[in-house]
Amino acid sequence: MAKTSTEPKKLWNSKNYTQLKVSLKPDITTTFKAVCAKNDVSMTSVISQLICQYCGIAIKKGDYSPVLSTKRQRRAAVRNTILLLERIRDNEELYRDNIPTNLQASAGFESAESCISALDEAIDLLESAY
Repeated sequence: MAKTSTEPKKLWNSKNYTQLKVSLKPDITTTFKAVCAKNDVSMTSVISQLICQYCGIAIKKGDYSPVLSTKRQRRAAVRNTILLLERIRDNEELYRDNIPTNLQASAGFESAESCISALDEAIDLLESAY
């Protein structure tokens, strides 16, 4: 597969994106890069998502929908959703694993078990989608 030449790519990006410059302290930048790499997400997608959440882009109006017009964008959205669900599941497993032995028959333990099971099922379904 041939690479896209630089000029058409720049032209397309200039029509479809607005560039934003962010200045951060070096220690925050290093940590941010490391966390994004560890979680296999792009720094741009994290910043974009945070800006959308902070601004509340038309969510209250009900007319916000992320751009998912290409298969690549949809796959990225599914991957990000899977990563989020995995983090939630991991935290729920940590909670369950820290329940004392004498309380492992409690409603809290059973609730954590069913939550983990449901999250695993959701992750499996999303992974099989693409």
